[in-house]
Amino acid sequence: MLKMMRYRGLDSLPLSYANLFEEASQESFFLSLPWFRNFEERILEPEEKVLVYGAEESELNGHPMAALVLRCPSIGHYWNIFKIIQLESLSNYYSSFFGPLMSNVQKDKQETIEILAQAIFEDRRKWHLLNLKPLSVSSPDFERLLQAFRKLGLAVQTYFCFGNWYLDVQGRNYCEYFETLPSAIRKKIPYKKRKLEKKFSVSMKIITEVGDVDQAMSDYEEVYRASWKKAEPFPEFIRGLARETSLQGWLRLGVLYLDEKPVAAQLWVVQNKIASIYKLAYDKQFSNLSVGTILTAHLMQHVIDEDRVYQVDYLTGDDSYKRDWMSARRERWGMLIFNTRSFQGIIQGIKHIGGRGIKRTMTTLFSSPENSANI
Repeated sequence: MLKMMRYRGLDSLPLSYANLFEEASQESFFLSLPWFRNFEERILEPEEKVLVYGAEESELNGHPMAALVLRCPSIGHYWNIFKIIQLESLSNYYSSFFGPLMSNVQKDKQETIEILAQAIFEDRRKWHLLNLKPLSVSSPDFERLLQAFRKLGLAVQTYFCFGNWYLDVQGRNYCEYFETLPSAIRKKIPYKKRKLEKKFSVSMKIITEVGDVDQAMSDYEEVYRASWKKAEPFPEFIRGLARETSLQGWLRLGVLYLDEKPVAAQLWVVQNKIASIYKLAYDKQFSNLSVGTILTAHLMQHVIDEDRVYQVDYLTGDDSYKRDWMSARRERWGMLIFNTRSFQGIIQGIKHIGGRGIKRTMTTLFSSPENSANI
């Protein structure tokens, strides 16, 4: 038997949850405790808090079997009929993956997820809308979440977030992989590199150690400011991520220098033999010299030949250049859950999925004596 638990803030979690985060991080570093701690510390607004719903073994000091890590308003406004109280996954535009943390020793994952959903449902007077994203639409947990919330009589809408391109290395070395790239890239990389070396003193570094992070991140930020990209809304989050991942041994921060000037920088994370290409930028005045492409090839060679990864993940987006480097595509989706026990939740449901969808949900809800008694 499992019991439902609620925790306010990551620091309130029992030490036993460290193992659950460790297991979940094998699927993605976006489910790791360092990722969530950095998010909690550097992104959450003062009026927001982390709320963790956990499913634990019933015996004393029972081990956690699953958890959902959410963000929520710290002060409730349920009395205000015009205020929409929203629970969200602890994620935003910096996140390329989210999902429930699931222990590998569970016997019935559907039942476990239903316990998490039930705990959220029991707090239905405290929220109107729950938004979970970005989820793997191909994962069995996606369907489990969908069925668990619908079973409770809640209206659910799923929606597309973004495409995700990735490479299955398939045991190849870098040279073997390189031969599979489009001929334009195979010709461009050595040609542009020779051209660079005729005009500049060229060097490339891959920073992995925490002691080198601060200087490397200063170089990264110099490149970012000179790039085409908008300023980071939370620059300390990126620095914090570099420090946290270096402490875990996951950081691969590549920087390309021309005459000792940083002109391209990329932040990769290698965890559980998966290399995730998280951030990249190059000085726009050197765009015609393909400095970004040359640095990508250098990092790709490192993670394939040195780290021996089995997968390289380009994370968020369907940018056309990603198809040249990657071999397959999958999708990340979101899930909106509407609290049909509240006026605001019904209104939001009508707004998003229409009156007919809400009517079907409400008809099912009120036709069930068991559900009606729980309103």
